[in-house]
Amino acid sequence: MSSLPLPATRARPSLFGLSRPKLRRALEEAGVAPYRADQIFSWVYRKHRRAAAEMTNLPTSLRDRLAEVCDLSLPRVAQALGTADGQTHKFVLELEDGALVECVSMRTERRLTLCLSSQVGCALKCAFCATGKMGLKRNLAAHEIVAQVLRMGDFHAWRDTRFNLVLMGMGEPLANYEPTLEAIRILHDEAGLALSARRVTVSTSGVVTGIRRLAEEGLPLGLAVSLHATTDALRDRLVPLNQRWPLGELLPAARDYGRRTGRRVTLEYTLMAGVNDGREDARRLAGIARGLPSKINLIPYNPVPGLEFERPTRQAVETFAGWLYPEAPAVMVRNTLGGEIWAACGQLGGLS
Repeated sequence: MSSLPLPATRARPSLFGLSRPKLRRALEEAGVAPYRADQIFSWVYRKHRRAAAEMTNLPTSLRDRLAEVCDLSLPRVAQALGTADGQTHKFVLELEDGALVECVSMRTERRLTLCLSSQVGCALKCAFCATGKMGLKRNLAAHEIVAQVLRMGDFHAWRDTRFNLVLMGMGEPLANYEPTLEAIRILHDEAGLALSARRVTVSTSGVVTGIRRLAEEGLPLGLAVSLHATTDALRDRLVPLNQRWPLGELLPAARDYGRRTGRRVTLEYTLMAGVNDGREDARRLAGIARGLPSKINLIPYNPVPGLEFERPTRQAVETFAGWLYPEAPAVMVRNTLGGEIWAACGQLGGLS
């Protein structure tokens, strides 16, 4: 599918967009032994050092020259907002061209989850989403996706060695496929963060070709499908991408992905009062879930100024979940995290 290009090619590549094989080649071209790439990866991703001068097992000559091979700078944190309980933080990063992108860290009793963006804005224009109102400004490069993890990890002082990543921030990851997968592979590298693929979830509004391509990658990544409606008529209105890939194409692709990877697909369903929270909606959603290896995430709508939708009452959410429980494989009602700082699902982009 069409999308805007990546930022202009840089004179020096960012270190954070280089896989180890690419870093080896860059070092070799500069006359440096390629095994130094393993040491650099360890310093950057395991020891969390951000300056070549701190990489003490590298020769002084390489420390002095490393900035000529690759750029070690990270985007500036233009703004960091935290909730009153200190459990959720939103970060606004200023990229090299001045573009702003938002990412979010969410801490619960069980885990830290980092929510990443894949684009500046979004082209899909989902009717209930703040990011969709921005339109698409550009794709993110791999180093700009990796940088979000490093900035948030540095903020939290890397206290959490086992954390989850969800590509559920600004943009459609599967519309920026190659940089997104390159970033995941860099973060997955055993010499670096060694992040398990099972701790990474890619969210999509329904890019069927991307889902099928992702199934061929050999990585058991989690897949979340932003479903939000159980009929094509309603989904055409809420998620306009459905007009290109309707449910009759999306659901078989999701089913095949689950079977191919051995992972249950998460069906994301944002509940909007009087729109998609009726008894028949629940019946159809349960039927869809039973036809897949799946689980359902119910998300009470997070209000966005200027949009027509309303959040259902707590009782309405509980009633809808109750209709699902006897019929669907697994159901979870997602707690709203970060609503007070416009960091909740569907709210990113207000500061960009």
